[in-house]
Amino acid sequence: MMKTDTLDQIAYELYQAERDVYEVTKFVDQYPTLTVETAYDIQDKLIDLKCKQEQTEISGIKLGLTSKAKQQMMGVHEPSYGVLLANMALDAQQPISLKSFIHPKIEPEIAFVFKQDLLGPVVTVAQVLAATEYIAPAMEIIDSRYLNFNFTLPDVIADNSSSSRYIVSSQKYAVNEVDLVNMGCIFTQNDEIFATSTAGSVMGHPARAIAWMANKLIARGQHIQAGDVVLSGALTGSATMRAGDSFTVSFDGMESLSVQVEP
Repeated sequence: MMKTDTLDQIAYELYQAERDVYEVTKFVDQYPTLTVETAYDIQDKLIDLKCKQEQTEISGIKLGLTSKAKQQMMGVHEPSYGVLLANMALDAQQPISLKSFIHPKIEPEIAFVFKQDLLGPVVTVAQVLAATEYIAPAMEIIDSRYLNFNFTLPDVIADNSSSSRYIVSSQKYAVNEVDLVNMGCIFTQNDEIFATSTAGSVMGHPARAIAWMANKLIARGQHIQAGDVVLSGALTGSATMRAGDSFTVSFDGMESLSVQVEP
């Protein structure tokens, strides 16, 4: 068991690294006993700290590492989740400044917004869909606080699963308006195709990824709440963001969402 003050210290170091825009080395090197469960305890402490220091509140949750390809790329064996805060939400109409990031990457997502709490005892895909108020095209900006974007699963979880910012389209769709398995996705960088995918690339169905996370949260005495925005996991690999870049995600049957990086 790691001591509480050690967990507080790690959370504070991650908070400082993000606030002051610098990299830290993996904590598992220093604390080889760091487990996934303990990492979520650190994440909880980090979120409490950010809410107090930044005078913000929780707006939702995001899934990370949902595709097998991404898990293999990062050398992990299961998805992770992180917490979204109200001050992480960006407006697609405003150019994005890269000043506050270490090494930002952006990826296409489907956002689910909930009208009901997901309480279990065991949350199913059908319950996720029934509790969803609407879905919308979205993008997430991830930014690891670790040196060279290099981490283990407990490290990335402690770092709030590389959460940084997110953009959700103002266009809203009912879950039955689109095919959440076969719906195609095209992700472009500077008007050139960066990657293509389907909604089913996220654990076979994005709602399956959310059900997985909902059950993990319940096991920790937490749950997805009405009003929460949930990013169901990246549909493609992430693109590195550079000054002047533009990114667009287009889904079959939904309007596209575009963002611009400041020149």
